[in-house]
Amino acid sequence: MTGTDSPLRVGLVGYGLAGSVFHAPLIAATEGLALDTVVTTDPERRAQAEGEFPGVRFAGSADELWDRADELDLVVIASPNKTHVPVATAALKAGLPVVVDKPVAGTAAEARGLAALAEERGLLLSVFQNRRWDNDFLTLRALIAQGELGEVQRFESRFERWRPRLKGGWRESGDPGEIGGLLYDLGSHVVDQALVLFGPAVQVYAEADVRRPGAEADDDTFIAVTHAGGVRSHLYVSATTAQLGPRFRVLGSAAGYVKYGLDPQEAALRDGSRPRTGEAWGVEPAELWGRVGSGESPLTGGGRPVETVPGDYPAYYAAVAAALRGEGENPVTAHQAADALDVIEAARRSAREGVAVKL
Repeated sequence: MTGTDSPLRVGLVGYGLAGSVFHAPLIAATEGLALDTVVTTDPERRAQAEGEFPGVRFAGSADELWDRADELDLVVIASPNKTHVPVATAALKAGLPVVVDKPVAGTAAEARGLAALAEERGLLLSVFQNRRWDNDFLTLRALIAQGELGEVQRFESRFERWRPRLKGGWRESGDPGEIGGLLYDLGSHVVDQALVLFGPAVQVYAEADVRRPGAEADDDTFIAVTHAGGVRSHLYVSATTAQLGPRFRVLGSAAGYVKYGLDPQEAALRDGSRPRTGEAWGVEPAELWGRVGSGESPLTGGGRPVETVPGDYPAYYAAVAAALRGEGENPVTAHQAADALDVIEAARRSAREGVAVKL
């Protein structure tokens, strides 16, 4: 590892959506990290990366990184889901700490196997769950911590889109080996958030449908989670929602919280905006703030507006850098990701068999 005053050198495997929109910009924006090498064979993606990050090096395969492992301090895996486990395994065996995009694996057992390998080697293994730093999620955590809602009884979370036509690619593949479909894609986010907020799951019920013509993987899925503490989470992920519901509707013994609209950070990153020190990031206008209250007429919107806490995706990589330097904790562990995969696997079984699954 480089000296404490030198940036930690990062190798990024994959420069598709995840690599180019999320990981590369956030790595480059993080003090103490430097994007060193991008693994891609696509000429257009190489040109894109070189244009935005002058001086970045390239490799044609992840194996090239292991041959010069002593030149890197961290490997980030943003390649297709089916590659996560083999590439992460190779990186850890090469002695390199690893960040893996979600889902870390196709099964909880594989995730726990990676965690065991990382622990055996004394290396960091972190999972990129960026939506723990969404503006609405941060706001809801603060409301719960402040007791604004009383005892939370029901949590409704929707990650819905209106995409009636297929885009193509491995994410929509019905091949189980691709680990595609919305249950593993958007479901990884909503399940992780529910577990962070309300603790372990004890029962899971799910409905998964393939709605669009020509589709192979689930594109309209509902998951009901009963938590050990008694909270019930109702989680919706869909590409076929012509009228979007609230992102969050949270019902407590004292009040409820309703929030529409998706955190603005992904859209900003897609548009080319970048987080910079001293500049506002993740802030949304007042007309999009959620509302807290009880018993009001739905015709008036109900409750009082609550300012949304700014979203903070940069905090994830700042925490990773701190953990690598021994100055902080791993922000998202593989064990936490495995707990979410327990729920996702139970949801697959529930939807297939039409039964509630106890964990």
